[in-house]
Amino acid sequence: MEQFIVSALKYRPKSFEEVIGQDNVTYTLKNSLITNQIPQALLFSGPRGVGKTSCARILAKEINNLESNNSGDYAFNIFELDAASNNSVEDIRKINEQVRIPPRIGNYKVYIIDEVHMLSNSAFNAFLKTLEEPPKHVIFILATTEKNKIIPTVLSRCQIYDFNRISVLEIQSYLKKIAVQSKFKFEENALFLIAQKADGSLRDALSIYDRMVSFTKADLNEKSVADNLNLLDNKTYCSLGKIIFSNNIPQLIKSYDQLKRRGIEDAQFINGLANFFRNLILAKDSKTLHLLEVGEELKLEYAEISKKLLDAKILESIELINKSEINFRNVRNKRVHVELTLMQLASIEYDSEKKNDQSSNNSKLPISKANNNLELSSKIEERKNILNDVPNEFIETEKNKSSDTNFKKKEVIETKKKTSNTNRLDKNEKHGKISRYSLSSIKVQRSLKEIKKIKNDGHDLAEEKFKLEDLKVVIQEYIEQLKKEGKRNLISILNMNPVKLDNNNVVFTVANELNRVEINLEKEKLLSFICNKLNNFKIAVKVNISEIEKEKIIFTQKEKYQHLLKINPSIETLRKKFDLEY
Repeated sequence: MEQFIVSALKYRPKSFEEVIGQDNVTYTLKNSLITNQIPQALLFSGPRGVGKTSCARILAKEINNLESNNSGDYAFNIFELDAASNNSVEDIRKINEQVRIPPRIGNYKVYIIDEVHMLSNSAFNAFLKTLEEPPKHVIFILATTEKNKIIPTVLSRCQIYDFNRISVLEIQSYLKKIAVQSKFKFEENALFLIAQKADGSLRDALSIYDRMVSFTKADLNEKSVADNLNLLDNKTYCSLGKIIFSNNIPQLIKSYDQLKRRGIEDAQFINGLANFFRNLILAKDSKTLHLLEVGEELKLEYAEISKKLLDAKILESIELINKSEINFRNVRNKRVHVELTLMQLASIEYDSEKKNDQSSNNSKLPISKANNNLELSSKIEERKNILNDVPNEFIETEKNKSSDTNFKKKEVIETKKKTSNTNRLDKNEKHGKISRYSLSSIKVQRSLKEIKKIKNDGHDLAEEKFKLEDLKVVIQEYIEQLKKEGKRNLISILNMNPVKLDNNNVVFTVANELNRVEINLEKEKLLSFICNKLNNFKIAVKVNISEIEKEKIIFTQKEKYQHLLKINPSIETLRKKFDLEY
């Protein structure tokens, strides 16, 4: 029986051409060998399993192999040190003593120090001088996964090479090459799942590949690999997506329950769902289709699904999943949270249709609201017809008569009808929070402008007398209306600050500028409400700020001394005589 060699060792690269996914590093190192511009201290940093140590060994061999093809003799010039277990000052001192001796064969001694970030601070300090001015025959190659833990003085003495994570497609193609050489059966999507699970590390990918070969008996299929790695394959997400787009919520919950029984983690599921919708948006356009990191069969399936969907729906789904992922950590019941997200995804199309129906069809409203709206619309139409029936000649003659005030009276009556009709609309329709520039606030402003205009034109407006008690009752009614609108801040301001009556002026006295601004923003709507309720259109609203001085609180020693000095001025003489402080 032959001894089994793991793929990570069996397929370790022996030249720069065999290194996967680090073209920028290998190209630079090859050029430095050709031009003979090799620095005496190099630092290779990057994630695990991307080829740092392999590149260091290849470079160490290539340095001494320039003059001779017999590389066996030069192996004595390469020294490897694991800083994880040799991280003391004594270990570094041994290296400092060894570097003084020149190589027996060749021109260079190469020291490869792996996991160099594990060295202690004292060891780093002992290594600084040798690293800054090494002998001409010594080259140091340092490798680390955590560059941030290396002290800056060491980093400044090294030429740094950053190794990147290897892409999923590069790992997948490399695994495919190995599987073809080994004559194993495989599916490309199965290799894609292995590459995805490796998270950019080729060594991890080869380790998982060996495990999957043993599990599937050299028949790598997508379902077996997904079950073993506890992952969801793309076909599962595609079938789940079809259930979502068909708005079949019961079947969707049932499918998710089956995935939970398989042991799928909730966070991993949400992340995969986000990737699924991302793939759909990429498959929408042929220009972005190549960005999909899946096989050709799945690319066609994604393109087929995305053709039936609108861009807005896919983007809304991605936004919903993103919010769900953000709130996932703060939720106790993870399963309910994920199920709610799935139900919302399946209801996106229904919600948009519901909004459109509410805005266009009054038949879906409650009967009482629909009847109220019909009555209002019929009354408005009647008023319009009355105005249209007035002859134009009569209007022209009435305009020319300056002494006759009948036409002005008619204008006043029509304006009062409009303002009362506006108030009826406000009562019948429950508005949410509106801005100053919303349609409802513009209607109120227009009615107030008409009232002010009529004030200037004539004196036929209603001016019924009222008392302070009547005013307080009206304001309390307005506060009840504000409760329905959810304006809690304004309600507390009106309740805390009592109202006063000065002739026809309604005066509010508030504590600060912020409260004054808050009432002024609501001032026009409040004034319209009070005028209509009290049948007095010569009322004005004023907001004043209370100027009560706050009692000064004594904090410091100096303030205490000044307070005592006001009570008894002779204390100052006592302080100077005995040279005391405050």
